[in-house]
Amino acid sequence: MNSLPHGGLAISSLDEQLLQPGVKGLPITEPLRQGAISVQGWNVLHADTSFPVAVLKTSALKHNLDWMRRFCERYGATLAPHGKTTMSPQLFGAQLANGAWGITLASATQVQVAHRFGVRRVLLANQLVARADTNAVLQLMHDDPDFDCYVLADSLAGVERLAQAVDAHPLARRLPVLVELGLPGKRAGTRTMDEAMTVARAVAGAPGLQLAGFEGYEGLLSDTGEVSAFVARLVALVRESDDEGLFGAAEVLVSAGGSAYFDLVARGFSDIEQLSRPLRPVLRSGCYLTSDHGTYKHAIADLNQREDLSGKDGLRPALEVWSVVQSRPEPKLAILTMGKRDASYDVDLPIPLFHHRPGPGAPAQLPDGCTIFKMNDQHAYLRLPDGHPLCTDLLVGDLVGCGISHPCTTFDKWPLLLAVDDDYVVRFALNTFF
Repeated sequence: MNSLPHGGLAISSLDEQLLQPGVKGLPITEPLRQGAISVQGWNVLHADTSFPVAVLKTSALKHNLDWMRRFCERYGATLAPHGKTTMSPQLFGAQLANGAWGITLASATQVQVAHRFGVRRVLLANQLVARADTNAVLQLMHDDPDFDCYVLADSLAGVERLAQAVDAHPLARRLPVLVELGLPGKRAGTRTMDEAMTVARAVAGAPGLQLAGFEGYEGLLSDTGEVSAFVARLVALVRESDDEGLFGAAEVLVSAGGSAYFDLVARGFSDIEQLSRPLRPVLRSGCYLTSDHGTYKHAIADLNQREDLSGKDGLRPALEVWSVVQSRPEPKLAILTMGKRDASYDVDLPIPLFHHRPGPGAPAQLPDGCTIFKMNDQHAYLRLPDGHPLCTDLLVGDLVGCGISHPCTTFDKWPLLLAVDDDYVVRFALNTFF
C-alpha cells in the first residue's frame, strides 16, 4: 500500500483498480489489484519486473518533501508545486500533506483530473483561451463553489474572453486572475511593465473578474542577475497595483519560481512589505520532488552554493529507469531495452548509473566514460570505456539503471511507476494521468 501521506485526496480507488497484463513495468500475466503490488515481493535487482521499468525511491521522495517544506518556512513562502511534472494524484497528496498551499497546473484537463481526486486549490499557470476549456473550468467552479482556481491573462483580448465566458456562465464569486509578466522573445506574458499594468487595470474593471496578483516564469533565463531583476519587476507591479487599489481579494498573490532559481524568487518576494492587504508569495517548483541526475542536479548544486548549503544534504534524485542489456554487438557497445518512449531525451540523454547481474546484492556503479549516446524509440546505445573490463564482463541479460534529465518528460511516458525502497524492493505503485 502507498506509504506516502495522502493530503486528504480521494486516492484509495487507485489501489482498488484491477491492473491488466500489458502495463509497462509489470510482470503480470493475469489481472492484479493495484494495492496487492506491495505483497508480491518483487525486487527490481532480481529482475522480478518487466523491463524497462521506471522507479521512484521512496526515501528520496520523503527527504525532498521535507526539504522543500523547511525551505518555504525559512522564507515565509507558499508552495504550489507544478503538477504537470508528475500528474500523479498520490504525489499531489504527498505534497499537500507536506504544506503545499495548492497545485499548479498547465491545462484545463489537468485541472479536471486534480479536482476529480480532491485537490481544492489550483493555480492554472497558462492562458485559458479555448471556449471548451474555459467552460470546463468555469463549470467546475460553478458546481463546486469551494473549489479555488486562479487563471492567467497577458492581453486585453485574453481579459475580454475571460469576462465574456464568465458573463455567459456566472459564478458565485468573481474569477481570480493573475496578470502574467513575460520576457521578450520568450513564451506567453506581457512584454513591458506598462503592458502589464494596462492588463491589470482591465482585469480590475471587468465584470465577473478580480485582479488577484501577478505571475511570471523566470526559468527561461540563464543569468542569476537577470532572474533577480525579473523578480524585482514582479514586485514593482504588485506595489503599483496596490497603490492604485486594483486588487479585489483579501490577499495579494505574487508567483514565480520554477525548479532552478526558486531561492532567488523566494528571496526577492520576501522583501515586499506595507501593502494594503496580506501578501502570499507562491513558488511553483514541480521538479524538486524527484529532482534528477542531469539539468536539475546541476541547478540545485548552484542553489545550494547560493544558499550556503553545499556541505548539507540537498535535494536527492528519486527517479530512475532500469533496462536490460539485450545485445552486445561490439566490445564497446551495449544495446539496452529502453528508448525515447521510456526516458527523457529533450534536454539530455539518460545518464547511466549502475549495472547489476540479476540476483542478490547491491548494484555496482558504472565507471566514468559510460554514456548513452543515442536512443531510438525502444533502444538505447550504451558506450563502454575502451579497455575497461566491462567491455567483456557486461553480458546480455544484465541490468542497467539510468538517471534522467528533466523528469517532466519521463513521467508522461509511464501510466504507472513503481515506488521502491533503497534495496529496490517494490513497495507500491504511483499512477499518472497525462
